[in-house]
Amino acid sequence: MRLYFITSLYTMLPQIHWNNSDMSLWDSTHQGLNAALQQDWAYGASLQKIGVEVCRARVEINGEVVALAQFIIRKWGDWGGIALCSRGPLWLQPLPSETQAKVYQALKKSLPLRGLRFMTMTPEVAKGQSHGLSRWRRVMSGLSTVMLDLTPSLENLRAQLDRRWRHRLVTGESSDMKIHQVGTKHGQFRWLLDLDLQQQKEKNLQGLPSSFYEHYTQFRKTASESILTLRADLGKDRIAAMMFLIHGRAATYQVGWTSDQGRDSHAHNLILWKGIEELQARGVQMLDLGGVNTARSAGIARFKLSTGGQLLTLSGTYF
Repeated sequence: MRLYFITSLYTMLPQIHWNNSDMSLWDSTHQGLNAALQQDWAYGASLQKIGVEVCRARVEINGEVVALAQFIIRKWGDWGGIALCSRGPLWLQPLPSETQAKVYQALKKSLPLRGLRFMTMTPEVAKGQSHGLSRWRRVMSGLSTVMLDLTPSLENLRAQLDRRWRHRLVTGESSDMKIHQVGTKHGQFRWLLDLDLQQQKEKNLQGLPSSFYEHYTQFRKTASESILTLRADLGKDRIAAMMFLIHGRAATYQVGWTSDQGRDSHAHNLILWKGIEELQARGVQMLDLGGVNTARSAGIARFKLSTGGQLLTLSGTYF
């Protein structure tokens, strides 16, 4: 455990504490912000279990904690490495962009890696909003996702659904489809992860390894605090499924699969609605429906946007 003091001419000197953070403070901050999965302590801890190096920074100014940031480390042998902070830091209080810039620079200078050290930041800041990375080089455009506020009543959430989306939901509700909650043990949802891996190979995509989910579901006191998996059956056939990862009072739609029969039956409309009902009952306030790409996957983008969620396009990745 090491403490780095960043010396500069700034009046307010950020102090960076690496890998010396309290999990309870982290969790309470993360929960209070309804923050992204990638900054959840359990997310980092689960990656560590499968051999990924993770670094956590606690930022203080004048003795007061102002930010927390979780980094995923990718090393190149003994030559050095790169630290990736995705959808962070977690700001405990609003700071002007000038002060944020000091924090980012302090993080970069104190990064606890040997050899060549690089750092990239993908802040949870909407495109067009100010941030402290304006002098950094933007190396990637910002991802777009759909954020669905689950605090309104179910009646209001249903009313905001697109007309066609709601019609497909009603059709599913009146069909012979049955929605089941899948158990939280790894063996009970492994089949879904295997199908998702097959999808990833076919579409040349990359996702989290199967072993990650086993650790993630075991991290909290009860697995229901970490995961929700729903499956649609038609007769004896499994036709579609969705998995949501829960992190505090927020959740992320992480894995989805459907068969041709499920697609024809609009099974995902019914599964997602049942997921919304269950997540809301568990106290989840915000659902991240995941990335949208209107050029490559226009149908998926329409499906997510038609829930009435808000499109969030981040400012980008900075190096």
